[in-house]
Amino acid sequence: MTAGTEHPQPLTSIEICAGAGGQAVGLHDAGFRHLALLEIDKFACKTLRTNVRDHPDWVGCEVVEADVKDVDPFKHPQLVKFGLEPGELDLLAGGVPCPPFSVAGRQLGAEDERDLFPRMLELVEQLRPKAVMIENVKGILEAKFEDYRKQIVSELEGYGYDFCGWELIEACRYGVPQLRPRAILVMIAREFTADVKFEWPVGDDNIVTVAEALDQTMEERCKPHGARGQAVLAKWRADAGERATVAPTLVGGSKKHGGADLGPSRAKAAWGELGIDAMGVANDPDRCDPDRDLFRENGPMLTVEQAAIIQGFPRHWHFEGGKTARYRQVGNAFPPPVAEAVGRAIAAVLRPADEAGTVPQDLVPAARRGAELSPASADNVGDLEAAGV
Repeated sequence: MTAGTEHPQPLTSIEICAGAGGQAVGLHDAGFRHLALLEIDKFACKTLRTNVRDHPDWVGCEVVEADVKDVDPFKHPQLVKFGLEPGELDLLAGGVPCPPFSVAGRQLGAEDERDLFPRMLELVEQLRPKAVMIENVKGILEAKFEDYRKQIVSELEGYGYDFCGWELIEACRYGVPQLRPRAILVMIAREFTADVKFEWPVGDDNIVTVAEALDQTMEERCKPHGARGQAVLAKWRADAGERATVAPTLVGGSKKHGGADLGPSRAKAAWGELGIDAMGVANDPDRCDPDRDLFRENGPMLTVEQAAIIQGFPRHWHFEGGKTARYRQVGNAFPPPVAEAVGRAIAAVLRPADEAGTVPQDLVPAARRGAELSPASADNVGDLEAAGV
């Protein structure tokens, strides 16, 4: 941009199935400004409102608490004010429900009533955004869903989009201290890909360990409890530091099941090696029951805030609801640093550097920059992958 040229308007986005805002935070950090976040869960909507309401960086963002199947982007009372016309929106994004493609959800795919890919495609046809980003579990990349993936891509290509790929991205390559592979589909309108090629971010091998990510919050939790708390902290640091790896995949669970814990047996065993008791979730520090939350034989339990750190959320992002509801929001979230990395790659196509100097071209997200760790820690990530956690 030449001197005196006005900066372009921010890239706009609408997100469906926004959950507690993991993808929204990442895309926001990549330079997108959300017009609306659509979500059906009341606790997640409360979380979104708490974080975006009256925040200058999120001014004008609407939190739409509704079933996305019932939302007309041109007529809904919260959306009509934007006066959107087809082709104006920069990005339509969403983490459509994972159970239709997950083992736990029985992998019914298109036969599952929870599958929202058809609704996402309808919205693309209506809005004709310049780019589309859809996130899901890695199960959707299995051979059994090949025809369904081709059907989705074919329909989007028919609307004028270039297929940029289904990519399996491992969150720990982007500063997220967790083994969390996610499948991401990106499609961009052909008018933008004619001269600029979309490049998937690659991340790096310098992982952030659980020991590094949780050290400050664990010290804050233990400090008020004197010598006993310091002993717990020292033992946890020794256990987590010796293992020096990322966490197993957090799971949010289902509303149909009981209270929150940190996953199946193999995940619990992996947490145990990191000095964490995974049989539940700790109370917040201001409501701490030391014997229950900290002074356990197998180590302290994680708080919801610590689980959010493992998921890659910034500490300022506040979650609403009871402990179990908050933990499920965290466990079901898309890691913000991964969304940021992909968002930057999309932005680089929609606004190349020579046309929009305000769009960062560094595809490594802010949470990843400057982190360093020994090669041995990266080897431990392979151990978790081999164990299926």
